[in-house]
Amino acid sequence: MGRKDKQYSRTLKEQIYDRLTSMLHAGEGQSKKVLKATDSIDDKIFSYNTYHTYKKHCDYFADYIKQNHPECTTLKASKKYVVEWLQHRTASINIRGEPLSAWTIQTERQALSKLYGIKPDDPQFFTAPRRRRVDIKRSRGSVANDKHFSERNNSELVEFCKGTGCRRNILTRLTGKDLYTRVELIEELNTTKDVKRQSQINDALSLFPDKEYFLYHSKDKGGKCRFAPIIGEHTDEIVARMQATAPNERVWLHISKHADVHGYRGDYASALYKDYARPIKDIPYDRYHSGLKLFYQSEVYVCRKDEAGKKLDRLAMQKCTKALGHNRLDVIANNYIRGL
Repeated sequence: MGRKDKQYSRTLKEQIYDRLTSMLHAGEGQSKKVLKATDSIDDKIFSYNTYHTYKKHCDYFADYIKQNHPECTTLKASKKYVVEWLQHRTASINIRGEPLSAWTIQTERQALSKLYGIKPDDPQFFTAPRRRRVDIKRSRGSVANDKHFSERNNSELVEFCKGTGCRRNILTRLTGKDLYTRVELIEELNTTKDVKRQSQINDALSLFPDKEYFLYHSKDKGGKCRFAPIIGEHTDEIVARMQATAPNERVWLHISKHADVHGYRGDYASALYKDYARPIKDIPYDRYHSGLKLFYQSEVYVCRKDEAGKKLDRLAMQKCTKALGHNRLDVIANNYIRGL
C-alpha cells in the first residue's frame, strides 16, 4: 500500500520548493505598499529575484539537514535546527578563507524566516551579525575578478555606465527608444494621461533642470521606472550611441560578467552629487532646536559610525537617490557617494 501522506514522501528540497512557490506573487499587479496596509504580507514574496535568492539559501539548509540530521525529512521536523544552521554559517569560511559577510548571514536568516514564518519577536529569530559600511567589499577597490576585464579595451561601456548609472539588468535590456531629450519629456508631460508617468517626468524635469538628456529605466529593481539624467564629459558619445541604435534594438549586445557595473553606479552617484552639492558652510542654519537652544542646518546630512562627523548636502543627496532608483539617503551615503 502507498503512504497516506504523500507530502512526506517528497524530499526536503521539494517541500521547500512547494512552500516558497505557494508564496510567490510576482507579476500579479499587486501593490506591496497597499497589501501592507490591508493584509499580512508575511506569507508573500513579490519578486522573482527574492524568490530565487531565498530558495538557493533554503536549499543550502536542506543540504545541511541531510548531512547532519538525516532523520529529519520534513520541514516541520527541521525547523528546530534553524538557529543551529545559522550559527554554523556564521562560523563558516568562504573559498577565500574569510568569514561569510553579515549581508550573507542576514539574507539566509530572512530566507528561513520567510520559509517558516519566523517573526522578529519569535525566540527562534536569529540575531545575525550587524552590517557595517566599513565591511563592504563589493565594488570597493581592485579584486581578482578585475584581472579578467580591461577597462581600456571596454572604455565605451565603462564611460556609458559612469554617465548613466544603470544597473546591469537595465543595461542588458536598454534599447534605442529609451533616450529622451528634455523637450520630448515636456511634450509627453502635456499629452500623457498616465498619472505615474506624469510623476516620473515631473521628477526628472524639476530635480535636474540643467540636464538635457535622460535615460528611461524601465521596470528596474522592485519594478520601478524612472528618468535619470545622462551626465559627465562623455554625454555626447553616450547620446550618439543611443541615437545610432534602432528603437527596438539593444544598445549593448554583450556585457562582460566581469564588468563592475555596480561600482560604476557609485562613480555616477558621486559625480552627480558633486554637480549639485553646495559648500556645507553656505547652507543656512534654518531650524531652531529648542532643547539645545541653537540653530542648525536641516539641509545637512551628518554621517555616522566609521564616517562620523562627515557632512553632506541633503538636497544633492535627494537628487542622487532619485536618479539611482532609491528612496533613502542613508543608502546613498553608505553605498554610493565616495571620494569626497
